[in-house]
Amino acid sequence: MNIREICKGADRIGISGHVRPDGDCVGSCLGLFLYLKKLFPKKEVKVFLEEPAHIFSCIKGFDNIVILGEETPAEAPFDVFFAMDSRMDRLGAAEALFKEAKKTVNIDHHISNARGCGDHNYIFPEASSTSELVYELVEEEMLDADIAAALYIGIVHDTGVFRYSCTAPKTLMAAAKLIGTGIDFPRLVEETFFEKTYVQNQIMGRALLESILIMDGRCVVSHIDKRTMDFYQVTSKDMEGIVSQIKLTKGTDCAVFMYEVKSLEYKVSLRTTEKVNAARVAELFGGGGHARAAGCMMNGTFHDVINNLTVHIEEQLEDGRA
Repeated sequence: MNIREICKGADRIGISGHVRPDGDCVGSCLGLFLYLKKLFPKKEVKVFLEEPAHIFSCIKGFDNIVILGEETPAEAPFDVFFAMDSRMDRLGAAEALFKEAKKTVNIDHHISNARGCGDHNYIFPEASSTSELVYELVEEEMLDADIAAALYIGIVHDTGVFRYSCTAPKTLMAAAKLIGTGIDFPRLVEETFFEKTYVQNQIMGRALLESILIMDGRCVVSHIDKRTMDFYQVTSKDMEGIVSQIKLTKGTDCAVFMYEVKSLEYKVSLRTTEKVNAARVAELFGGGGHARAAGCMMNGTFHDVINNLTVHIEEQLEDGRA
């Protein structure tokens, strides 16, 4: 895929990513934004996202993000619109902008979006992150420290600082090239991945304290209800990293963490070993993701959700065919 060729005749270019944007979503969107602004200084380029966590404000272009609400912003049709790290139906209020665009592009690495949804698709489920894919598409001579910082943050977040199985040799080679631009990579990792506010540590501690083991200890589950979130005055952005911490429980093959977004509606996150395909489970409930990390929205009580999920998790554990 040649981004320069796709966009050269466009006057207005839009970019968006999935609802509840994580590090890779924000990093890939802003990395692409910075690249396009460098390629075409006179073109109008806009990024549309639900409000990202403030930890990503260190990325240049963060203040240019148009924050999405429930309604689609009033915009004339874009000449080109990019769906990043997402399939079309997870763009939230930006979905209509994508559909109305004259030309669409989809860059993603989620296995649940294997075919892509654009006129032009760059889909590689084996890639560590969408940010790694953007790195592959950026012309080498155009790479600078600002673009590199955005993409490095995206790669770091989707690889768990290069700990997850999605990390390949080419991922590390891409990271080395990005570091070579002179970015302060230790600070970027510390401030966006490891550092937590006091209240984030409190809510994580609550989730860990109330976690339970099921399936003879092979699965660990926890949840935070809306009442508890209101008590600690936390939002969905403060839940980042909890499921990964729970997954570190020795002897488990699957971790499930959920928080209540409204009455009897939960955002569910799964992290697994090679014995459970998280994406396959999440897709059954309208979600998606990766083989080792996926998510979905589910309705019911905490026990209803766990009962519905564990049927499929247990089936994979028993079959041994994740």
